Amino acid sequence: MANYFQSLLLLTIILYTTSMTLAQAPAPAPAGPTNITKILEKAGQFTTLMRLMKNTQLSDQINTQLNNSNQGMTVFAPTDNAFSTLKAGTLNSLSDQQKVQLLQFHVLPIYLTTSQFQTVSNPLRTQAGDSGSQLNITTSGNSVNITTGVVDTPVSNTLYTDGTLAVYQVEKVLLPMSLFGPPSPAPAPGPLKKKKAGSDDDTPTTDDGSASADASGGVVCGGHLHGIYVGVIGIIAAFYL
Repeated sequence: MANYFQSLLLLTIILYTTSMTLAQAPAPAPAGPTNITKILEKAGQFTTLMRLMKNTQLSDQINTQLNNSNQGMTVFAPTDNAFSTLKAGTLNSLSDQQKVQLLQFHVLPIYLTTSQFQTVSNPLRTQAGDSGSQLNITTSGNSVNITTGVVDTPVSNTLYTDGTLAVYQVEKVLLPMSLFGPPSPAPAPGPLKKKKAGSDDDTPTTDDGSASADASGGVVCGGHLHGIYVGVIGIIAAFYL
């Protein structure tokens, strides 16, 4: 009987200790909010992109947008090697606002899976917004290629996808036409136009007000020629009188 009570007491102590241990154990931590910087850190080889995102505060904007709305997002992430192949001084030549625009050009305001690349409608609007900040996506089998009008680059790897955010590795920095396209041509000169009748000078002029030249290369001055004619006629009349 004594052994029975001893065993029962021991069992009671064990159960009590076990219940206390379980009660004190921390609960599993919930999954944290989406963080684009942590995704790039884990993937490696994206130091330059992370620095630019931090300096322009774009990483904070992306995280806030992802965690406070149902809007999906697709990010194309150039590697450090992609930035190193840019012409020397390219990034330093950009203003802070242009750097933001360049980074926003790498972000689509929609979530795209690799299979959706096959059926997407071009051109795609980016977070940069304007008409010079659109890109085109083409596919060939499982290969996906991005064209900006300035550069072409393949999508080489899927870094992250969760149904809301997709991050894809690209091998070149996506350069938008709005920042890196050819300069606009200079406007053509305006057509010639004459001054109104009755003005002091009837010399044809261009839209900028400059006088036009006659065929001999001189400037047509109607008022001066009229004075010469009158003088010659006066001399002839005086000779015959």
